[in-house]
Amino acid sequence: MKNFTYLLAITLTLFIGNVWAQSGLTGINYQAVARNNDGTVLARQNVKVRISILGGSATGNVQYLENHDLTTNNLGLFTLQIGRGTLSTGTLAGVPWQNANQYLKVELAIGGGSFTDLGATQLMSVPFALYAASGNPGPIGLTGPIGPTGAQGPMGPQGLTGASGPIGLTGPAGPVGATGPQGATGVSGAVGPAGPIGATGTQGPIGPVGPAGASGSQGPVGATGPAGPIGLAGPAGTLTGAAGGDLGGNYPNPNVKGIQNVAVDAIVPLNGQVLKFNGTRWAPAADAAGGFTLPYLTVENSPSTLLSIANNGDGTSIEAVNNTTTSSVTPLRGIINSTSPGGFSAGVRGINNGTGGLGIGVWGSQAGSGWGVYGVTPTGIGVYGNSTGAGYGVFGNSSSGTGIYSTSNTGTPAEFLITNSANANSVLSASTNGDGAAVEGTTSSTTSSIAAVKGTISSTTPGGFSSAVRGINNGTGGLGIGVWGSQAGSGWGVYGVTPTGLGVYGNSSGAGTGVFANSSSGTGLYATSNTGIAANIIINNNANSNAALTTSTLGTGRGIEVSLPNSSSGSDGVNVDITGTGRGVFATSAGGTALEGITQTISGAGVIGRNATGEAVVGISSGASGVGAVVGRNDGTGYGVRGFNTKAGIGVLGQAGISGGTGIAGRFENVSAANNSNTLEVNTNGVGNGININLSNSSNSSRGISVSQAGVGPGVFSTSTGGNAVWGITSSISAAGVIGDNASGEAIVGRSQGGSGIGAVVGRNDNAGYGVRGFNTQAGIGVLGQAGISGGTGRAARFENVNSANNSNTLEVSTNGNGNLAVFIKGGNVARIDVTGRGFFNGGTQASGADVAEAFDVSGDVKDFEPGDILIISVDRDRAVEKSNAAYSSLVAGVYATKPGVLLTEEHIDSELLDKVPMGVIGVIPTKVCLEGGSIKRGDMLVTSSKNGVAMKADLNKVKVGQVLGKALQDYDQNMIGKIKVLVSIK
Repeated sequence: MKNFTYLLAITLTLFIGNVWAQSGLTGINYQAVARNNDGTVLARQNVKVRISILGGSATGNVQYLENHDLTTNNLGLFTLQIGRGTLSTGTLAGVPWQNANQYLKVELAIGGGSFTDLGATQLMSVPFALYAASGNPGPIGLTGPIGPTGAQGPMGPQGLTGASGPIGLTGPAGPVGATGPQGATGVSGAVGPAGPIGATGTQGPIGPVGPAGASGSQGPVGATGPAGPIGLAGPAGTLTGAAGGDLGGNYPNPNVKGIQNVAVDAIVPLNGQVLKFNGTRWAPAADAAGGFTLPYLTVENSPSTLLSIANNGDGTSIEAVNNTTTSSVTPLRGIINSTSPGGFSAGVRGINNGTGGLGIGVWGSQAGSGWGVYGVTPTGIGVYGNSTGAGYGVFGNSSSGTGIYSTSNTGTPAEFLITNSANANSVLSASTNGDGAAVEGTTSSTTSSIAAVKGTISSTTPGGFSSAVRGINNGTGGLGIGVWGSQAGSGWGVYGVTPTGLGVYGNSSGAGTGVFANSSSGTGLYATSNTGIAANIIINNNANSNAALTTSTLGTGRGIEVSLPNSSSGSDGVNVDITGTGRGVFATSAGGTALEGITQTISGAGVIGRNATGEAVVGISSGASGVGAVVGRNDGTGYGVRGFNTKAGIGVLGQAGISGGTGIAGRFENVSAANNSNTLEVNTNGVGNGININLSNSSNSSRGISVSQAGVGPGVFSTSTGGNAVWGITSSISAAGVIGDNASGEAIVGRSQGGSGIGAVVGRNDNAGYGVRGFNTQAGIGVLGQAGISGGTGRAARFENVNSANNSNTLEVSTNGNGNLAVFIKGGNVARIDVTGRGFFNGGTQASGADVAEAFDVSGDVKDFEPGDILIISVDRDRAVEKSNAAYSSLVAGVYATKPGVLLTEEHIDSELLDKVPMGVIGVIPTKVCLEGGSIKRGDMLVTSSKNGVAMKADLNKVKVGQVLGKALQDYDQNMIGKIKVLVSIK
């Protein structure tokens, strides 16, 4: 199918004049608008235009042909110049314009489609002014007035360089400018890390040549005399005899014996030598004045510097670069060949005469993980640094790595010595402002008795309190440590050994601790003995009232633990013998158990108290809530407290109010969050109530049962196999049979595992009230329905009228305020219905219908209309329609919609619109058609037929603007009135 029908040519003009006669054709402007079959412009489309100039007729021979690739604008307009396209046949200048019988043929292709011939049009008089370019010239006219001077043209290309003029005289030297004042010396900055040497930059451009000096005046050239005639050439003679001047020997084979009367030495030259004047004669010698010839090797014996290069600029005086990847290659190397050179001889020596803090004598830089400076020697010093003053012999600095790194295969990686016995300074001083260790010793050896850091006093009679390793901490805080010993395994953090003295000695000169033992998870202090007492703690001062042994723990372990692993031992774990009136064992606990007894035998007791007349075991507690005077604990499946009575008494009795007390008579508590057992179980084999609670005081407003649940479980949980699990009854209108109260969460939650039709919470009202009524006294929500919680896929809410005879509304939304009636939210408002009933939808709307319709009144009875009727504007009634009744009606307005997706109306929302028809104005609508205009194909334009309410195929030669109903989406060839789907769009 063709994508277009015609082009509307706007202009076709030729720009020509004197320029054509002088410099040739520039082109013919052509401008047109591209449209499709129904007249719609093809906006922003890629098009290909083929222009042909034909001779003699619209079907004549092609004299010229070219192609243009263009894009239309928003109006479908494109512009081109004939003569400026891609040439295919002929030339524009070669067209025989003098024949005056040319035709312009235009062909158009949309996108990558094929060309469509849009016809040929004869070119009229204006383009034939081109004939002036090739016709016979007319008589020369009078010379016109001189036109105004045109703008200066662009500069032409540079001409060839002229011959050099003579060099001008040297001008006098200008005066030397005054020396400016010296700026103040800036504060020296901190020494920064050595950065890598940057790559050598590209050489800058050569500056412009300065202006040549003024040429001196040239003297007059004398007149050249006339040339005399050339005489006849005489016969060739023979040169013989002795040579003279700088030549020696005889002709015709003389030799050179001198230059400028200076003798040439007879020494045979070596390869690479040049002839040099040595003060008395010319002699062979090395060329030291010119460039090197590589490789360059020479031997000199001179006390002076053989090569000296001074650079007053910022560049490098000597730079050596080597691009090889071979090991041990050096771009620059210095060698002292003597095996016994003088002291402090250097293969390479760097001297920096600067006195500032950032000067460097020798700088070594390595871009990877190698060494910036590398020194190697068999028995000497690899890298030697010496400071003659208060500086540093060797200074190592690193931004993030290691400033000085020392390693050795079999020797000592680093050795620090003070050979002066009068020097009282430290051999090695390490200081850090950071959080790391000043000195860290590490060894990976697995040999026994290896020390990462070792201190030795070699004297057998050192002074008192001499220490091989001493730690000093000048901090006064409570967490400072003089010597810290740490062991990652099962060894000792600090280990001391002595034959008769103290292995580890700790002394506190004040109120501190002599020996302080601490362990994160092991044993802080461990004492053992084979035959003696493992630990003996004694206070020898009778006036000392402190405890001989005090144990304290901030953890959850025991203060003292006694273990008797010998199963045959009948001794007491702790035996206390007291002769006074104090307690045999006195235990206090600020929060735990003061005394606990444990036994593994069923016939024994963890704690047993015996008294023949009074209480056997008495617990007294002055603690607050949660503290028991007597606590029974069972770690098996038995009972923590078991009370039983073999007579008619009470197994367990709890009382409150004695001596005016206000406590609780009984309390059952599960303190373990992991314990899923019941806190209180009541079991009866009788027929009485499980629990009977009687509040006999009529003025008591407290609860019969009060449950406080800190977790997420139910406060009260009740099950029944056939009855009601929870039943609440009240006779007060201001109270509730069941009430739930929650300050922040759900007050009442019902949960059901039932299927469809089963409610988790059911509100039932047998009168005219509400089944469920939710209200909120603040800014919350009266009723909230949610879905998707815990991965659920159900609905958040459903309103259902199950009674087919119930004509009431299923859902009513009423507001007395000015807010929206409904808002639909997903990340933000996506749809809402405001208080006036207007709907707003961010993502648009989607209806099951395929068209947009509007409700219209009809001329006649609405019952005479049916879906598919072609509707036209009524000429008898305002804002009304009627069935079409004539072919090619310009009053066509739409089609009676079968199922409109959107129905527009000016009526109120409560109007049923029974006296109106839905007229579809745009979209896909089933439409009545016939074959009055011929068989209908997909894409055919449809218009009204002579049959009432029926459309037919349009004749494109008859159709006018405003008559097209739309385009057929289905073929139709039945000899009857039928329906097809039509894309309705009035054109």
